[in-house]
Amino acid sequence: MRGEPFDARRALLVDLAASWRPPLNLSPVTDDVDEAREWFEAYTVVGVEGLVVKGGAQPYRGGERSWMKVKHRSTVDAVCVAVTGTLSQPQEIVAGLPIDGDLRIVGHTTPLTPRARRRLVHLLHRPAGGHPWPARISPGTFGRFNACTAPIDLTLVEPFVVEVSADIAWSGRSWRYPLRFVRARLEVPIEEALPPTAEFGEPRGLPRALVRASVDVSTEGGHKEQHLGCVAPVELTP
Repeated sequence: MRGEPFDARRALLVDLAASWRPPLNLSPVTDDVDEAREWFEAYTVVGVEGLVVKGGAQPYRGGERSWMKVKHRSTVDAVCVAVTGTLSQPQEIVAGLPIDGDLRIVGHTTPLTPRARRRLVHLLHRPAGGHPWPARISPGTFGRFNACTAPIDLTLVEPFVVEVSADIAWSGRSWRYPLRFVRARLEVPIEEALPPTAEFGEPRGLPRALVRASVDVSTEGGHKEQHLGCVAPVELTP
């Protein structure tokens, strides 16, 4: 079945799922852009991260990233408490937030760009006193989706607030996916950097890029458009 187009594979799955009962559920699919936009705007509050866009004529190609994922992202404050790499060559920021009265590790950024490293280097200083974190952590500290299997060495720094871009996958204690460094916010007191609230990641509408890219995905797979504004099948990301 992997060589069959998505539309055929989906039809077979629908037949197989006819007898399913909760907790087994088939994720919804649509090729209507207005319905996709409604899903994108409405389902964030129940923890749905975004949409997956697939070409109706695309076969399944293992190991290839041929689907498009569209997620909500928001900018939030976190505390830079450590980095990977060195003070002069930081590789990633390791972010913390106050959880249950302690400054806990809640995530890490994607690898810093050369420009971001240059902006951060003069802000990184060794702790003036005691530090709440160890200098080495287990790979599981960054969550089960972390690809690293060896212990992670941290360069501990004097904490300061940074602004990061994050998706809505907040577990209540950490982010599921890496953050993106935006800028340092030295004017913000550390105690004002708080964990996300229920309003985190509030929906802001389906990006126009999704509609455009969705059409591109479907036409690349040879799927003929049935009507103006048609998008490739869209699934909710659990």
